[in-house]
Amino acid sequence: MNTPRDNCLERFQRLFNQMSAHQLGELEAVYDRDVAFTDPFVTLYGLDALGDYFTGAYANVIECRFEFDGAVDTGDQVALPWIMTLRHKRIRRGEPVQVQGISHLKLGGDRILYHRDYFDAGQLLYENLPLLGSAVRWIRKYAA
Repeated sequence: MNTPRDNCLERFQRLFNQMSAHQLGELEAVYDRDVAFTDPFVTLYGLDALGDYFTGAYANVIECRFEFDGAVDTGDQVALPWIMTLRHKRIRRGEPVQVQGISHLKLGGDRILYHRDYFDAGQLLYENLPLLGSAVRWIRKYAA
């Protein structure tokens, strides 16, 4: 029998594999109204702000899929590793880009109260932009 938190994690994973530029999905079924969200680009508070952020973030997305790995559960907190495969109109001319990351989630009942994504912004964005990408790859090569 699934617990409310199991159901929440299932809804979370389903949400992120159904989001698109045309359909954000039911954020309110996954997130608390006062959710705190952080990723390498923003920190924001509240379900409305999160919806606005995802609307902008997905505006030029062709396709985005997540492969989730086993969650590490410590009670009211979860670490959920993932690999994102993204096709974006302005990144690598729409060719797929893969990024590894992990979501740190704090749950309250059957909703997410806190969501922080950890991933390499360079792997997602900077390495895949025409001029900047060459410079970032060169720096990584010679910094190692």
